[in-house]
Amino acid sequence: MEKLYNVLNKQVANLSVFFTKLHHYHWFVEGPQFYPLHVKFEELYDEMNELYDAFAERLLMIGGKPLSTMKSYLETSSLKEASGKADAMDMVKAILEDIKLINKEMGEALAVAQEAGDEVTADLLIGTMSSFEKHIWMLSATIK
Repeated sequence: MEKLYNVLNKQVANLSVFFTKLHHYHWFVEGPQFYPLHVKFEELYDEMNELYDAFAERLLMIGGKPLSTMKSYLETSSLKEASGKADAMDMVKAILEDIKLINKEMGEALAVAQEAGDEVTADLLIGTMSSFEKHIWMLSATIK
């Protein structure tokens, strides 16, 4: 189970860092695409907030202990914090790359969950990956 706890905690950390990065972009986006991106970034951080909680609670349900400090999130996450001020399209590109990375790691976590026979966690991961694949498609279309 330790391996499963570790991959789930990686996602708790990723979702926390991503949630904060999305807030940063939501607050600081500028330019002609301000309004639709401001709204989209808010939709995304609302979704990440729900997922962040769902993954942490799933860890608790299966006997794990979710990470819960900024220090532990930053040490564990595969994502980098937002830094400075990026233009709107750079923000979209960064979000796209983050979602692709999280989605890839969730695929790896899915294999661990299935190996452990934890179909409920597998279902959580599959549902999240389905949503992320749609975001990848939509964000990719935005930067063309």
